[in-house]
Amino acid sequence: MITLTDSAATKVKELLDAEGAAELALRVAVRPGGCSGFSYEMFFDGDIAGDDQTATFGQVQVVVDQASAQLLEGATLDYKDGLNQAGFAITNPNATRTCGCGNSFS
Repeated sequence: MITLTDSAATKVKELLDAEGAAELALRVAVRPGGCSGFSYEMFFDGDIAGDDQTATFGQVQVVVDQASAQLLEGATLDYKDGLNQAGFAITNPNATRTCGCGNSFS
């Protein structure tokens, strides 16, 4: 299961509040595609399946499907807002190769 840093959880909560959708969860998934074989996908979701893995970080619920959970084991979602780096980034110890954009891996 992926872990959210405090800064990522805070930013996700801000985004949920801005959309008036505090009841939704953040779904993190891995899909086939991208220049390295797999790509990350994140979106707000209200449909949680019985076999989804869930975790709560602060006031944010995170949902991961079973297939993605295996590829995200030990991964961390962080958020940075600085001059050199801005946005969400996933650090995944399971990735043996990543592309230059940071959105796909194998």
